[in-house]
Amino acid sequence: MTRYALRRLLGAVPLLLGVATLLFFVFSLAPGDPASIYAGSNLSAEVMDQMRRNMGLDRPIHERYVRWMGSMFRGDFGYSFARNEPVRDVVFQFLPNTLILSGVALGLAFAGGVLVGVVQAVRWNTLTDRALSVVVLFFYSMPSFWLALVLILVFSLYARNVWGWPIWFPPSGMVSVDHAALPPLGRVLDRAMHLTLPALSLATVLAAGIARYARGSLLEVLGQDYIRTARAKGLPEWRVVGAHGLRNALIPVITLLGLYLPVLMSGTVVIETVFGWPGMGKLMVDSVFQRDTPVVMACALLFAGLVVVGNLLADLLYSVVDPRIRYD
Repeated sequence: MTRYALRRLLGAVPLLLGVATLLFFVFSLAPGDPASIYAGSNLSAEVMDQMRRNMGLDRPIHERYVRWMGSMFRGDFGYSFARNEPVRDVVFQFLPNTLILSGVALGLAFAGGVLVGVVQAVRWNTLTDRALSVVVLFFYSMPSFWLALVLILVFSLYARNVWGWPIWFPPSGMVSVDHAALPPLGRVLDRAMHLTLPALSLATVLAAGIARYARGSLLEVLGQDYIRTARAKGLPEWRVVGAHGLRNALIPVITLLGLYLPVLMSGTVVIETVFGWPGMGKLMVDSVFQRDTPVVMACALLFAGLVVVGNLLADLLYSVVDPRIRYD
């Protein structure tokens, strides 16, 4: 398995180089001058030329590309135009927040989706199955940003102004103003309450798709001969479904881990902006408006790397769920 993982990682290097090349030329050829955004309208032409030299924008595009690629291999993505600090420091300041949000949302999506799918498969063709199918299709067709706005409306505006409830789940930010003054447990709860609405916005739509796959996969597995044999031996139904059926039914569902990672990464860009969550998605949006191209390119390249690693993890999980699969 280790050799297979190394081969996959080495095979991803040309892909990431292609992504990096595409990103560089797309942002370099985009209209607009980053220097003019920070210079203003009252500076002389000499000062503007000096700013372009300081930003490295006075060099030909092919020379800038070679210099940028060489710096990237050394782990140096340049300096942020807007923050005037190394891009690497800026990215790693926001990256943990995105990983927390994405990890919690992905865990909730798979846990909730598999649970709903199992209930539908066990209660197949009953009122419960039909009702859950309607709910799943409703959320599956719902854009995550629209669900985020509805959650903010319900748990913030209506909760306080209509029902008179306290705002348990704040609609913006990552921590409260008095976060530093809270006790350790209070700080954990405060961060969890801020995380709830963004994570639910991302997880609910993904969980609906996972539930459909889990239901269909488990229904197919429950019709196999070895399931009928397990029932004929007198095993309880929960053990037949959980120990014999669910493990084999999860193999197609694991494929969704690799397919949903790009959706999850693109979803964080919108959700973090809606909720003001200080992660890489919001950093990318702010940097696009500020024409801070080094930060945008570094964030996009890092998102591509996370997607590649996620697809590799999905492939490796096959051998964990199904012992018949080996990568030796």
